[in-house]
Formats: sequence, C-alpha cells, structure tokens
Amino acid sequence: MLQRRRYSGLMNAPLPLHALALQPEAAPDTDPQETAEWRDAFLALVAAHGPERARFVLDELAALARQQRTGWQPTLNTPYVNTVPVEAQPVFPGDLAIEERLASLMRWNALAMVVRANQAEMGGSSELGGHVASYASAADLFEVGFNHFFRAREGTAPGQHRGDLVFFQPHSAPGVYARAFLEGRLSERDLQHYRQEITAPQEGAAGLSSYPHPWLMPDFWQFPTGSMGIGPISSIYHARFMRYLTHRQLLDCQQRKVWGVFGDGEMDEPESMSALTLAAREGLDNLVWVVNCNLQRLDGPVRGNGRIVDELERLFAGAGWNVVKLLWGSDWDGLFARDLTGTLARTLGGTVDGQMQTFAAKDGRFNRDHFFGQSPELAALAQGLTDEQIDRLKRGGHDLVKIHAAYSAAAAHRGQPTVILAHTKKGYGMGAAGQGKMTTHSQKKFDEGDLIEFRNRFNLPLSDAQATGLAFYRPAEDSPEMQYLHAHRQALGGSLPRRETACDAVPVPPLAQYAQFALQAQGKEMSTTMAFVRMLGALLKDGQLGPRIVPIVADEARTFGMANLFKQVGIYSSVGQRYAPEDIGSVLPYREALDGQILEEGISEAGAIASWTAAATSYSVHGLAMLPFYIYYSMFGFQRVGDAIWAAADQRARGFLLGATSGRTTLGGEGLQHQDGSSHLVAATIPNCKAYDPAYAGELAVIVHAGMREMLVEQQDVFYYVTLMNENYAQPDLSADAEAGVLRGCYVLDSWRHAPDERERQISPEKSVTLLGSGAILTEVVHAARQLAAEGVDVTVVSVTSWSELARDGIACEQRALAGEAAAGMPWIAQVLANTNGPVIAATDYVRAVPESVRAFLPAGRRYVTLGTDGFGRSDTRAALRRYFGVDAAHVARVARQCLGIPAA
Repeated sequence: MLQRRRYSGLMNAPLPLHALALQPEAAPDTDPQETAEWRDAFLALVAAHGPERARFVLDELAALARQQRTGWQPTLNTPYVNTVPVEAQPVFPGDLAIEERLASLMRWNALAMVVRANQAEMGGSSELGGHVASYASAADLFEVGFNHFFRAREGTAPGQHRGDLVFFQPHSAPGVYARAFLEGRLSERDLQHYRQEITAPQEGAAGLSSYPHPWLMPDFWQFPTGSMGIGPISSIYHARFMRYLTHRQLLDCQQRKVWGVFGDGEMDEPESMSALTLAAREGLDNLVWVVNCNLQRLDGPVRGNGRIVDELERLFAGAGWNVVKLLWGSDWDGLFARDLTGTLARTLGGTVDGQMQTFAAKDGRFNRDHFFGQSPELAALAQGLTDEQIDRLKRGGHDLVKIHAAYSAAAAHRGQPTVILAHTKKGYGMGAAGQGKMTTHSQKKFDEGDLIEFRNRFNLPLSDAQATGLAFYRPAEDSPEMQYLHAHRQALGGSLPRRETACDAVPVPPLAQYAQFALQAQGKEMSTTMAFVRMLGALLKDGQLGPRIVPIVADEARTFGMANLFKQVGIYSSVGQRYAPEDIGSVLPYREALDGQILEEGISEAGAIASWTAAATSYSVHGLAMLPFYIYYSMFGFQRVGDAIWAAADQRARGFLLGATSGRTTLGGEGLQHQDGSSHLVAATIPNCKAYDPAYAGELAVIVHAGMREMLVEQQDVFYYVTLMNENYAQPDLSADAEAGVLRGCYVLDSWRHAPDERERQISPEKSVTLLGSGAILTEVVHAARQLAAEGVDVTVVSVTSWSELARDGIACEQRALAGEAAAGMPWIAQVLANTNGPVIAATDYVRAVPESVRAFLPAGRRYVTLGTDGFGRSDTRAALRRYFGVDAAHVARVARQCLGIPAA
C-alpha cells in the first residue's frame, strides 16, 4: 500500500512553476480507476515474479504497441534520483573520515598552488593563470578512484597487472599534482613552480605543465586531455585497442579498465560524442566514463534552460551505454524516505540547471525559502533541518559513499560501456569566492577572509597565518592519513598517473628482404602507393615484425589497392564474420575475423586517428611496441584532424601516417575539397614529426626502413608522415650512396652537361640551372630538365624528399652559429647545391611556402624561384591542373629560360 501511495503521488503532485516548461504535456486520464488497476497489476507482477519477468512483459507490451501503431515509445529518461538505491549500496570499504580529510588536503594544496602562481609577491605572475573550481567539483570523484579503483601497472611479467588507463579532466590537473605532493612524488618547490616550466629547472624544481602533457612531463602524464573532446574519443579507441590486442592474442587486457573523467561542457565537442555507438557496438565494458556534471561551462550554465543530466542520459542510453546517475548525497536519503508523495524527486527533476546553479551559489537560508519553500510538502521535509544543514546537503559527486557505490556498479557491469553522470557544484567549498558563481572557472584570487573560510569549511589543520600565507600542508609520514594514502595506492599497484616506456625492441628485417623491387625498379611503372602496399604485404609476413603491424584505413582500402590484405590478414571484428560476404567467391573477398589485423574504421578520420594513436602509444601504455600504418586521403589528415595529430605528438606516438593521393594536382577530378596542397606545411610545425614527400619507390623504401628502425629498434619518440601518389610512372633504381641524402632531405638525382663547340662559346656564355623537385612534380622537373638539356643548358636535378627536414637542419646550423659554436656546420641543402651552378628553381605540388622554408639556407648569391600550387583546387586532368598552377614541365622550363636570360622561342 505504501508503494502504491508513493507511486501515485509521483504521478499527481503539482509541479513548481520554474519546472513546467520541462514537462511534456500529458494526456488527461479519462479513466483513473482503470489506470489504478493497471498500476496494481504491474506492482503485483513485480512482487510475485521479480524485475526480470516485469521487463519481459514490458518488452512484449512495447512490441505490441508498435504493432498497433499507437505512436508511443518509452522515454529514455529515468527519475532524477540516484541509479543505485540505498538498499543496493555496497558497504564502503575504507575509512570515511580519513578519506574526507585527505580529500580536503588535496583541495587546499591545489588551491594554494594556483593562487600562489598568480601572486607576484610569492614568485608568480597573474599571466600564469590556472583553475581551482573544476578540481573543487571533481576532487571526491578523483579520490574514490585513487583509493579504490584506479590500478597502476605492477609490471609486464606474466600474471602482473599492467594497469588501468585513466584520462583526467584537464582543468583538474592541480588536484593531481596535489595528490602527487602528498605521495612524495612532487616537492613543495615543484608546486611553487606550477606553470613555470622554463624557470623551474633554473631553480632546482620540476616545472608543472598547465594540463596533462606527456611531452612536457614524460614520466608523469600518460594521456593529453587539454584539448576538449580529444580525451573522450581517445579513451574509447584505447579501450577498443585493448580488445584488439586480446583477441589477436598479443596481450591479455581482460582485467584492465579505461577510466575517463570528463566535464559536462566537454560533451558538446563533436569528438566526445562521435564514437559512442562504436563503444556500445563493441560491447566495451572495460570502459567507464565519469562525466562531472557541475552544470557550468567557462562562461555560464551548460544548459541553463534545461538539464544536462537528462540530455546526456538520453544520448548515452540511446547510443547503447549503461547509464548510472549519481545525483544526491547520503544526506538526502532521509528526505527521500520521508517524501511519501514524491514531491521532492519530482521537484528536483523539474528544476532547470540555471536555477540549480543559483541554489549552489546561495546559502542555506536562501535554499530553504526558494527551494523547500515551493510547496507545503517540501517545507515540511525541511522543518527538522537548520540553515547550515541545508547548506551542507551534498550532491552525489561530493559524497564518497555514493561515488563508491556508482563506481562499483560501473566496474561490475558487463556487456556495455558505462557512463556515470555525477552531479557536483563547480567551485565546491569555495564559498562566496566562487561556489556556483558564473565567474568561478577563472577564479584564482582569494582574499584573506576567503582563505580562512575555506580552511574552516574543510576543517584544515592550518593556523590563520598558514592559511592566509597559502602554506602547503603535508601530514607527517607516520600519520594515519599518510599511512592510509600509501597503503591504498600500494594495494592498487603504485602511484598514478605514471608513464612508463620500457618495452622490448622489435627487430626490423633487412631492407632488401621486402623492398628490393623498389630499390632496383629498373624503370617499371608503378605508383608509390602501389609500392607501399607491396612493401606492407611483405612486412606483414615477417615472423617477428609482422604481428606488430597495425594497418588502419578509413574506408578507402580498395582505393589504395589494399584489397589483397583483406584475404592475407583480415579485418578485425570483435564478433568475427556473421554473414557470407557478397564477394565470397572472388579472389579477394571482404573478410572480417576475430583475429583480423586491419582496423577498418569506416568514414571517420577522427576515429581512425584515435585508433592510430592507441596503437602508436602501445609501447608506453601497454609495454608492447606496435607499429601502425594509417593510410588516408592526405587532405583529410592534418587539415581534418590536425588537433588529434598534435595530441598524438604530445603523447609521443610512434608510427606512420601515410597521406595518399597527395598533392594538389595528382588526384585530378576530385576537386577543391580533396586536393591537398598544405599538409607538409602543417606537418612541419610538429617537432617530433618527420615529414617526407618521396617521388620514387626506392626513396619510399629507404624512408620506411629508417623510420621503423628509429621507432622500433632505437625507440625514439618520433613519428613519420609520408605522402604517396596514385600516379603510375617509371621508377628508377636508387643507388646506395643516395640513401643518406634521401633521409637528410635531398640528393642529386641526375645531371645533364652540354659540351658546346668553340662557336657556341663565343656566341653565348655558359648556361647552367639547378632544378629542385619533390613528390608528384619531380617527374615534371625531370621532363623540364631534358627539354633544357636539348636546348644546350647544363641542368642538375635535385630530388627533395623532405623540405621540413632540410629547413630544420638549416635552422639547427644557424642556431649553432649564432651561439658562437666553432663547428656550426653547413646546412645539408647548401652542401648539395655547392656542386651545382646557376639559378635554383624549386617546384612542388604544395603551396609555395613549403619550398620557401629553405630559402635562407641556400648558397649565397644564388637566385631562388619557387613554384607551387597556391589557391583552391579544381577538377580536371593532371596535365590541365599542372598547367593551370604553373608546375608542369613546360612552365618549369620557361621559368628556367627567363632566369638564364634565354629569349622565348
């Protein structure tokens, strides 16, 4: 009877005025007695046969309703209460008082670090910035994970846990540093140099980066999450890659989890949402997201006129995720238990986020009047509470017991990824200085009164002088708090975050073993894409290297001539192949397999680059070196997912990015959106990316071989970007003495010398020109050279394989010279051109800024003219496009004649 009264109350009690806009208009109940009978019948079913039978009956009724075309479908939102009810909560396994004290210390040290960094009198500067409010809202979410769930790597030996993967909300980085300080991993001096990475080493400290950056703190941070949206999608593909490793029997990852703590505002990023269905489709129950729903973005509410928790619940549930709502703390349990009419749950569920933010920013008296004062039922619930008790009512994301219950439910769930929607207050505990304020995201200045209030709010063991002086606090090593802290982390494998790089080197087969056809091509016609696929096929057969290779495509494998690999190594599928493909009788059928090696990511460059990053960082994340080759339309690389590539570089990725159909004129009819003229310009801006634009198969082979050795044998933190063409042309042999030049950026390909007779010498002085070409345009340069040689001009052709490597080498020589070093060296481009004569003309299939990058390093006095494909692309034939942009053989020859003063014919 009590259940009936409570349910009926939930249906019929009045709504608060500010909630009316959120409620769908309900049809009138034309037969209340019949409705009551249906309710009673359903409650009897649950009581007699349990939830499983009730779910079955509901599914049957829903199917029947669809068959009858009633236009009804179930809502994806559940009541605005905790998913895990009180009676289902596991016993909290820790010491609640100690954990609350530790969390308070983390909050204080994080706050002190950021505020000190922005005070000039403490050695900081207001230029440095930093964030307090985000961690204030997430501290308890982090601490429950650190104390009970986040496992660190024990080692890489059989039977040892290799650690969970944890993605930290970037603006909460100060809290992670604060914990590392208590653990003894960071010193007080380090904390004093937050966001002072250049100054810190000069003063004997470790500079702490603003956000998680493995490049800057290579032993600490594991995943870069500073660019909103990159962390969420990356976590999904890392979880999927762990399944890939397990299914291919390379590494057992079954006991490991991927945890991601992200912000509710971050969910607006397309990358955050784009792979949700993949995670559900793959059944990634090794993935848990904790979305910190503090309801605020940088400027204001995430959904001021709605409820972000409801919106995210619908989105994740619809995508196939398990949703756990963590909304209200233990202090609310008694209120819900006494609320027999359901008014409290309904009113909370009808309150828009903008109003909820206001409640967070105000005190207990205000909340008594404006929240509990909305109805007699609510006022009665609050009668036994003081204003201070109302002020201290916790949201779910600040209650350690409730958080532990939600995390336990997520960790135990099988068959789906889980998202925990944790309701928090931004700036929690910052009081009038920032809790729930519109400006709290950028709040980093506290007056003495604010600091004393914060100290008192969290009962910190600080004197007034210590609090106002922003003194860091670490308990004695033998204190119960420190013993507890260390014991719990030790039980979970050690400290986190912690980045490790130890892994076995992977031997690379001799170059001639897999690429002799490219080195000694003997003039055979092929494209560099075809040459690459042939090399890849041979490498996949190598007993040691082959299993470590991860071919990745974004639904263009057939375009790149990779269909033969479908049969050779298969396409990875977590469920194998449940159908007979249409082409099953063909020579190269579409083959999916549980142990398939190719990652076919569909039309999602964002997903493919996230997959590549997971494989390219496997050496660090898993202690197992893998070698990903991601091949794609070059226009849809740096231009489409440049931010993700930058993050991969930050994470010290090792692998190959292959920009196929590269250049602005090689792709012909595809037109403006597909023709790439700028990827090498962008690639040059990434310090650990080595970018090459080889024209010939032999050059490509040397580059791939060097890259594999550098990444797998020498274990250098670099990755390679190599552009490939789909144009077939004659491939020359590559001499062994050219290999060093190929890797350094250029070498003399050929030269034509004209021996004039006496009469010609008297009529005209010696005519010499040097032509530089790369990639798709090198063949045009060679044709131009032959034209000029036939006209009596001495011509040297230099094949440029990497403009960016030449530029970096020149800059390095220049910097050494400016520093006064005696052995500054001569730029490689200058050394190569020293043995050539005449003006220098460079032609590429990219914007002119690419060849312009080496102008400063040419021999003095040599005229330098660059030709490129600036502007938008067009649809036409290669010949027409090259003529239009002025990079065809005829135009190169014409410019050479002009530079030499030879009259036009």
